[in-house]
Amino acid sequence: VQLQASGGGLVQAGGSLRLSCKGSGDILTTYGLGWFRQVPGKEREFVAVITRTGGRIYNEDSVKGRFTISRDNAKNTVYLQLNSLKPEDTAIYYCAADRSGGYVYSRISDYDAWGQGTLVTVSS
Repeated sequence: VQLQASGGGLVQAGGSLRLSCKGSGDILTTYGLGWFRQVPGKEREFVAVITRTGGRIYNEDSVKGRFTISRDNAKNTVYLQLNSLKPEDTAIYYCAADRSGGYVYSRISDYDAWGQGTLVTVSS
């Protein structure tokens, strides 16, 4: 499984971005797909997951209803819509795939494959 993340960029506080992560092969019908983020010098943090069966779970402490995860099976792509962005959302965002379906989701070790990361920078 290979994942390719894109969509990061520079945005002002209060703005929006949509991150995309395209997978190789027909992974979306069987894998859980998650997003993490990492600030240099800090641990990689769970952001959201969409399970094999379409359930969505968020890290509410950091997301607080501002982000939405979704997927398009026909395009083999998972998305993360980022709204009401804050400077503290600045990080490298990584997508990840879990062959077990995404039902255990918050640790790095729960995932089998990772994308290369896409940088989101939010200016104040």
